[in-house]
Amino acid sequence: MRPALAVWLALSLLAGTGAEEMCGDPPAAPARSIPAPQLSPEERLSPHMPESLRCDACHAIAFQIEEQLRKAEGKVGRKALSESDYVEVLERSCSQGWESYGVQELDGEKRLAGPGLLRQEPMSVMVMGGPWPGRLSKMCHGYVGERGEAQIYGAHRRGPAALRELLCHGEKGACAGGKAGGPAPPKAMQNEL
Repeated sequence: MRPALAVWLALSLLAGTGAEEMCGDPPAAPARSIPAPQLSPEERLSPHMPESLRCDACHAIAFQIEEQLRKAEGKVGRKALSESDYVEVLERSCSQGWESYGVQELDGEKRLAGPGLLRQEPMSVMVMGGPWPGRLSKMCHGYVGERGEAQIYGAHRRGPAALRELLCHGEKGACAGGKAGGPAPPKAMQNEL
């Protein structure tokens, strides 16, 4: 009996049904391959945020501004910040690192991902760093310059929806003309670099 058991054990090990399966361990999970998003030359090289990602970028900026202003208001223990305080907070908001943002592909569409953005896929590859932090900072400074600190802070005081509306959804906003919360439709391609 023992020689037969030894032969059976040796054959089962050679055949790939080893002691792990005999002891009740679960079978190994099938391997999954998740490709990184393929970035166009504009997405990789341009100093500007690609048109297709501007709406997402605007929502990320509005979220970060809202968070920074809310924290600053909490620290001073009063409801409203002085003009010098909110100007400083807005400058700091736009000059932050932005490293927690990147691009991932969701359902065949490239989307910006990071804190404050709704559609994120946990099982995907996100391309971070590179040009994305600089682009977000540049857009943020642009919004502050165009809208003005007082108008942005006033929108913040009315609530997160008012700030997003001011920055992203107005007549000239990055999300104007697109689906609610989604990117604006891409414009006709001009000659690439």
